[in-house]
Amino acid sequence: MDGAPPFPPNGPQSTPGRGAPSNHVPLRFGLSERVDDPDWLDERETIDGARGRPRTTVTVDHARTIINRITSPDIPLDQSINMYRGCEHGCIYCYARPSHARYDLSPGLDFETHLFAKPDAAVLLRAELARPSYVMRPIAIGTNTDPYQPIERDWRLTRQIIELLSETGHPLFITTKSDRIVRDIDLLADMARRRLVHVILSVTTLDPALARKLEPRAPRPAKRLAAIAALSAAGVPTQVNVAPIIPAITDHEIEHIIAEAAAAGACRAGYTIIRLPHEVAALFREWLAVHFPDRASKVMAIIRDLRGGRDYDPRYFKRMHGGGIWGDLIRTRFNRARRIYGLGHRGYDIDLTAFVPPERGGQMRLL
Repeated sequence: MDGAPPFPPNGPQSTPGRGAPSNHVPLRFGLSERVDDPDWLDERETIDGARGRPRTTVTVDHARTIINRITSPDIPLDQSINMYRGCEHGCIYCYARPSHARYDLSPGLDFETHLFAKPDAAVLLRAELARPSYVMRPIAIGTNTDPYQPIERDWRLTRQIIELLSETGHPLFITTKSDRIVRDIDLLADMARRRLVHVILSVTTLDPALARKLEPRAPRPAKRLAAIAALSAAGVPTQVNVAPIIPAITDHEIEHIIAEAAAAGACRAGYTIIRLPHEVAALFREWLAVHFPDRASKVMAIIRDLRGGRDYDPRYFKRMHGGGIWGDLIRTRFNRARRIYGLGHRGYDIDLTAFVPPERGGQMRLL
C-alpha cells in the first residue's frame, strides 16, 4: 500500500464526527471498485456528496462460534472473543480496519459506521466452555475492536460475557480505550478479588483536540485516566497502554502519559507503535493530508524507517514496536519513564485454577 493515497475527486476532506476522511481506498477482496449498496444508502446520509454525517447502523451477526484462537507469538494469550465487528470509535490508526474489506465494505468510513453485533455471544460462549474438550486458557476481549464502543451501552454484550466468565471462574484480560468499562466495576472488582481479571486501558494522547482528530468517538483522555483511577481504587489491576505511538504527532507525550497513568493508580505500562497494514496505510496518508499536511511526509518517513523502508512490517516481534534508530529511541524513552514512575514489567497475577465449566445445556449450577 506504499505510494500516494487514492484521494476523492475534490481532494482529501474530513468527515464530521468520523475518523476516516472517506471510503476511497483500494480493496484487496471482492469488488475492484467499491459501489455503495442501496440497502446501506437507505440507512445513512450522503457521505461523499454533501459531506454529511454518516449514521451508525448495526446488523445482527449470527455467529456459530465465539472463541477465536490467537496464533501470534508476540501476543501472550491464545484465546479471544469479539462481540462486535467494526468500531464506532473511528480511530484512524486502527489495525482492525482491513477486516471489513472481506465483506465488500470499506475499511474507511464503513468500518466505523456499518457495525455488526453478535447477540448470541454469551450463549455460544457458555456452550463452548461446557464442552468436555475445552482447555481453559485466559480469554482476551478487545484485541480487535473495542468491547466498550458506544453501541455496548444498548447491546450489553460485553457485560454478558463478563458475567459468564465471573460465574465460571474463568480468567479474563480486557483491552479498551473507553471509560464505559467503569459501568461493570461491580463484576470486575469481584473478579479481581479472585485474581481473575486484568484491564488494559489505552491512552494515545493527553490532548483532547488531537484525540478528537485521531479517535473522534472514543472518550476523551481525561475520562480514560479517571477510569484507571476508579478501577485501581476498586482493586482491579489496570495497565496503561501508550498506544499507538505516532512519530512526530504523539511521541512527545510518552513520559507525560506514563506519569499521569501512574498518578491515577496504573500498575503496569505497555506501548505499541502505529501499525499500517493493508488499507490502513492509504487511509492514514489521507488523514495526514487533511489534518497534518505540514508534516505528513516527515511522519511517513519516520514510520518507514521504523518498518525497514516500508509502510508496514508484518513480521512477528517487529510489528508492535518497530526497529531502527527511531524504534530504539522510543523503546529507551518508554523503559526509562516506566522505571521512573514505578510501572515495572511485573508478571500478571492470574489464578488459572478456579475455572469450573458451566452445566451443559445452559442450566445453572446448584450451590
